[in-house]
Amino acid sequence: MTVDGPRSTAPDVVDVVALGESMVTFLPSVPGRLADVPSFERAIGGAESNVACVLAAAGHSVRWAGRVGADGFGDHLVEAIGAYGVDVSAVRRDPARPTGVYFRTAGDRATDAHEVAYYRAGSAASAMSVDTMDLDAVRSGRVLHLSGITPALSVGCLGLTRELTARRPGRPLVSFDVNHRPGLWRDAGHGHGPEVLLELARGADLVFVGDDEARDAWGLDGPEAVRAALPEPEVLVVKQGATGATAFHGDHVTSVPALHVDVVAAVGAGDAFAAGFLSATLREKPVRERLRHGHLWAAAALTVPGDLATPPARDHADRLAALDDAAWGRLRLGPGWTHAEEGADEEVRTP
Repeated sequence: MTVDGPRSTAPDVVDVVALGESMVTFLPSVPGRLADVPSFERAIGGAESNVACVLAAAGHSVRWAGRVGADGFGDHLVEAIGAYGVDVSAVRRDPARPTGVYFRTAGDRATDAHEVAYYRAGSAASAMSVDTMDLDAVRSGRVLHLSGITPALSVGCLGLTRELTARRPGRPLVSFDVNHRPGLWRDAGHGHGPEVLLELARGADLVFVGDDEARDAWGLDGPEAVRAALPEPEVLVVKQGATGATAFHGDHVTSVPALHVDVVAAVGAGDAFAAGFLSATLREKPVRERLRHGHLWAAAALTVPGDLATPPARDHADRLAALDDAAWGRLRLGPGWTHAEEGADEEVRTP
């Protein structure tokens, strides 16, 4: 691993390269306001590295590309992400900028009581650019996974994301999760977030976007309206929360209802859904099964306390994804469901 700049050796080809900022996350020891929490537990967070870790845990070859500080928090991120089996050789260490960190409360992120305090301005990741990243390593996957968080971090990060989403022969399949974060764009000062995200999504081959994001960012209501605004991606996946998800692929439209899930914590589901869909895409599953794998991997995240969950075993997920519509509709998944023994039917029960 080099300290700052790109390397020159040709990297091995992997299933997926995920590029983006990862941060050290501090999770509260007890519920309550950040001002009242006496201590925190250290973890890792970052949309793209989350996808990388889950895919690696499922047996895919994955490389994470990013920048962290030449500090203890950077050491922790590289070691923790690498422990999932992710190749971290494309991570750059920045001697002048710190690793980003953030703190959050224990409450549901969807409530007004939830607090998040980010300390990422001027982070090492914000120095990602065409000049500071090894583009050969970044493009060395069958799939390159990006998100709309990266271009909000700096002018250099925006330029890098534009370079990677530019349509050119020989590029990997480009996956783009819109991940609209209005707060990041308000502080960015280098573009209007919704317009930039629409531009970048149009350059991708596979796009993930929540219907709530599309409504808030672009004023688009419903999957068909999103597709009309984004006709370029070969596959467009519109996530509809508890309703389900709709995929547009060529002239075809496929919708799959969401599962009934006994939610433990509503965090990490979006990244897990993207990872599940990508895993099934790499294995050339039909689009309906790709959506079902997305829902199953999201359910794994929803039924554990943290952001990252071990995905279901491949055979187990394949068996559930192949259920008929009636059996799929009867599934209800709760904590521990991913550990069910092969062939058991205990996870199939009426809600």
